[in-house]
Amino acid sequence: MSTYEKIALVTGATRGLGFETVRQLARNGVFVLLGARDLATGQERAEALRAEGLAVEAIEIDLNRPETIDAAASTIDEQFGRLDILINNAGILLLDTDDFPSVAPTQTLRETYEVNFIGTVLVTQKLLPLIRKAASGRIVNLSSSVGSLWWNGDPANPSPDIKWLGYAASKAALNMLTVQLAFELRDTPIKVNSVCPGYVMTDLNRGGGYVTIEDGVRASVKYALLDDAGPTGQFFNTNGLINW
Repeated sequence: MSTYEKIALVTGATRGLGFETVRQLARNGVFVLLGARDLATGQERAEALRAEGLAVEAIEIDLNRPETIDAAASTIDEQFGRLDILINNAGILLLDTDDFPSVAPTQTLRETYEVNFIGTVLVTQKLLPLIRKAASGRIVNLSSSVGSLWWNGDPANPSPDIKWLGYAASKAALNMLTVQLAFELRDTPIKVNSVCPGYVMTDLNRGGGYVTIEDGVRASVKYALLDDAGPTGQFFNTNGLINW
C-alpha cells in the first residue's frame, strides 16, 4: 500500500503530452505511473523524471494488448491498493491515410477506433474498481475539438478542411464515454471529464501544431487535480468549457 496522497496513471506517456503530463502531476506531489507500450523505453523516460526529483515509475500498458492492461491493473492493486487519477492520454492519428468521409479507408477507421475508443474503454473498465477505492477518483479523457459535432458544424470554424474521419469519430465516441460514465458514477465522488489540449506541436501531428506541449497539458492536469466541488461529465480546453 502507498503512503502517497494521490496515485496517477497516464497512458501513452513516453513522449509528448503524456510525458509532460506525468512531469506536471509529479511536480504537484502526485506519484505517477508512466504508461508505456514498451517497458524499457518507459523505464528510461521515468528515470529521466526521477533525475528531476520526481516520484515516477514506469508501467507497461498497451491499448492494443489487453493482457498488458490486465497486468497493469493487477500491479497497481498489489502495490497501491487504489488509483486516484486515470488520464487516458494514449491515442493515434494515422495522418497518411485518415481523410474525408468519401475516401477514408475503412482499415484506418478500424485501427483508429480500436485504440482511441475501444482501448480506452477497456483501460477504464479494468481500472475503475481501483478508482472506486480512492477517496475522490478522477478520470480525464484526452479528446479533441475535431471530435466536437458543434465544432465540425460551425460555419465559422477556422479550420474547415480538417476532416480526419477516423480520428474525429473516435474522439466523438470518447466524449460519449465521458458523458455516459459520468452519469453512471453520478452518485460517487468520481469525476469524469474530457479535455482538448489544443493543436499541440507533437509527434502525433508531426509537429504541425502551434500550442506548446507545456501549455497543452494544462487542462489535463487541472481536471486531474479537480476538487470535490468541480464539474463532471463536461468537455474543456485551456480556456474553459467547450461544446460537444
